[in-house]
Amino acid sequence: MDSLVLTLATHAARDNITVMDDSDTKDEGFRTARFCIGDVVRHRHYPFRGVIYDVDPVYANTEEWWLSIPEDVRPSKDQPFYHLLAENEESTYVAYVSEQNLVTDESGLPVSHPHVSLMFAGPKNGRYIPTAIQEN
Repeated sequence: MDSLVLTLATHAARDNITVMDDSDTKDEGFRTARFCIGDVVRHRHYPFRGVIYDVDPVYANTEEWWLSIPEDVRPSKDQPFYHLLAENEESTYVAYVSEQNLVTDESGLPVSHPHVSLMFAGPKNGRYIPTAIQEN
């Protein structure tokens, strides 16, 4: 759990998260991530949803994990990837999902992952508010 809180502290500025398009480092090479820390999202194709607690500007997981994704559905690495406190009908877990595979969850239902209450207040107006900020 401590690593989740430290990660949240690293990304405490939940609005205006800017990610760099690695094809160009000039100002026009920057774009804004579609989702913010605390947003409730769902997967575009699979039946799970969750709260975002961290954002990577580009893919930052292992090559082994990347290759485990079937090639025909493997997303591009050069986009934001989001860490979620996720849930489905059977369990809660942590998920790592590309931006292209996420959409805003419009259900209005709270997320039942047990770590949500340790890291966030809310939900309020469809998003969670970060509460647990620790310094390194």
